[in-house]
Amino acid sequence: LGKKVRVYGHPAITNWGRMIIGDRLQLVSTVARTELAVLENATLEIGERVFINYGCSIAAARFVHIGSSCSLGTYVNILDTNFHRLEPELRDQRPEPEPVFLEDNVWLGARVIVLPGVRIGTGSAIGAGSIVTKDIPPRSLAVGMPARVIRTL
Repeated sequence: LGKKVRVYGHPAITNWGRMIIGDRLQLVSTVARTELAVLENATLEIGERVFINYGCSIAAARFVHIGSSCSLGTYVNILDTNFHRLEPELRDQRPEPEPVFLEDNVWLGARVIVLPGVRIGTGSAIGAGSIVTKDIPPRSLAVGMPARVIRTL
């Protein structure tokens, strides 16, 4: 746990693995509960000067990395697993997790969903309500369902 970490409200934190928190994290859980969940043998890394707004849900079944100076808007979801298979006869099986990386200085607008196996490049921004299904290059603005780069920053 880093220095000068600030928690507002009452987040739901479950840690059965490793959680690494950098200096000056601001975690808001006032209007709606923010959830951080790290499953067994998994790691959640949060860099320095990160802001996580209320209603966010971050789940690590293997590895989720949030770089320094990132900002997460309200109700953002980041997960490295889909928690179940799609095939009806296999829905009680958990698929293999795929790591998620938010590089430094990434901004996620309200209600963004980041799916397993995605890397969002340094300095990028993702517009509100977008679903990130593929990698986003550095210094990009991406929006939509699925999120697509509309310009460089």
